[in-house]
Amino acid sequence: MMNYAIHFEKRANICGGEPVIRGTRVTVKTLLASLAEGAMEDELLKDFPVLKRDDVRAVIAFAASSAAEDIPVLSCDPLAV
Repeated sequence: MMNYAIHFEKRANICGGEPVIRGTRVTVKTLLASLAEGAMEDELLKDFPVLKRDDVRAVIAFAASSAAEDIPVLSCDPLAV
């Protein structure tokens, strides 16, 4: 499993204290939103040239880890609405 935390930093004077990719002003939230909208890794690297491929993968690893820990398992029963 990737150690995604080494790719992030959070400082009060950078982007209002939101987590960003270390050494940049690109927020983790921005990258997650772009991925959720269907952006591919290569698109993100083109749109944010300060990023490295491992930075994008760290954001994906963070999301996967967060989902595994925090999201309750939803019912698979189609009648349970």
